[in-house]
Amino acid sequence: MIKRFLYSQKVAPYVFVLPFVLVFAIFWVYPLISSFQMSFQKITLGQEAQYIGFDNYTKLMTDKTFLKAIGNSALYMVLTLVILIPFPMLFAVLINNRLMWGREFFKSSFFFPALTSVVVAGTIFRLMFGEMDGSLMNSILALFGVGPMKFLKEHTTGMIALLALATWRWTGVNMLYFLSGLKNIPDDYYEAASIDGASSFQKFMKITVPLLKPTSIYVLTISIYAGLAMFIESMMLWNGNNSPKNIGLTIVGYLYRQGIEKNNLGYAAAVGIVLLLITMIINLTQLAFTGLFKKED
Repeated sequence: MIKRFLYSQKVAPYVFVLPFVLVFAIFWVYPLISSFQMSFQKITLGQEAQYIGFDNYTKLMTDKTFLKAIGNSALYMVLTLVILIPFPMLFAVLINNRLMWGREFFKSSFFFPALTSVVVAGTIFRLMFGEMDGSLMNSILALFGVGPMKFLKEHTTGMIALLALATWRWTGVNMLYFLSGLKNIPDDYYEAASIDGASSFQKFMKITVPLLKPTSIYVLTISIYAGLAMFIESMMLWNGNNSPKNIGLTIVGYLYRQGIEKNNLGYAAAVGIVLLLITMIINLTQLAFTGLFKKED
């Protein structure tokens, strides 16, 4: 009876889906509900939680440090989108070209940084952008007669260091996404365009870019989330969660500061819920704008 039940065609799909449903419910739905409940409470370790209504959210709206963290995360997200979508797409097109030599070497070289520990990468970039005369960036500036700079103590140069780290780590990953998308574009389209006298640029704009739209939307979606959820890179670059004047503080970094460093779990939960709402609003807006929710004719 049990064997017949398990091998039933009606039951089998639910059996295969059950592990995902359980993992999703235990590790996403339950923590989300708990966090939402905690965001309306004042929670101190060793004391009973107190319901305080919307006080945490009201405080967030006037919290200058939190607003600073939102601004940093938003700027980082926008700049990474500007860099980590068009350039990986261009590199993918170049590597996918039949005339390109050493394609496997370049694919491996671009992807290798993603395999490096973010802790190690952050430490290396902290040394590269150090304020000592012998640091890599200051040594390069010295070749042009420019004095040493304190990169990690100014907002603009600090953001440049963060973007350099992000570009180094994730260009290869996004490039592989676009390479997989290029494999789904039939060569017949390019051959027909060549017969019609289309230039390489016209082929790229009229064939490659439109047919890479599903891949571009996917890369855009995960990049928005990654930009807003960035934390470890900043923490390693400034060797902690306390950068000068909070120039490297992110939303997740502020959540960590409130929840772990200050044991203000209720307030940290409110920060997490706001981060989730911001991410969902931005992603749903861009998905609607790109036409993902529109019905095909």
